[in-house]
Amino acid sequence: MKRISATNPMAKKQRGQGMSEYIIITALIAVAAIGVFAAFGDVIGNQTAAMAQEMSGNSGQDEVDAAGDNADQASTYAEQQDNLSTYNSQNNQ
Repeated sequence: MKRISATNPMAKKQRGQGMSEYIIITALIAVAAIGVFAAFGDVIGNQTAAMAQEMSGNSGQDEVDAAGDNADQASTYAEQQDNLSTYNSQNNQ
């Protein structure tokens, strides 16, 4: 059995391959995070604003209500039947 040493070119290829795999995983996580933020961005933004208002001693009820409205709207969009024949009608709403 041949041992791979630090001076062997195969060792560098294996380390490079591992780095590439980490980059791919990181990219997939970033794409998933962008998708979640696109779907729930308004809700998350309103909830964060409500927390900031409450921590500053003000009422954050308006932001909480807006977050609820945005969550209801996101739920409505999620229940729609999406296909190519209905793309333009849903896109313009």
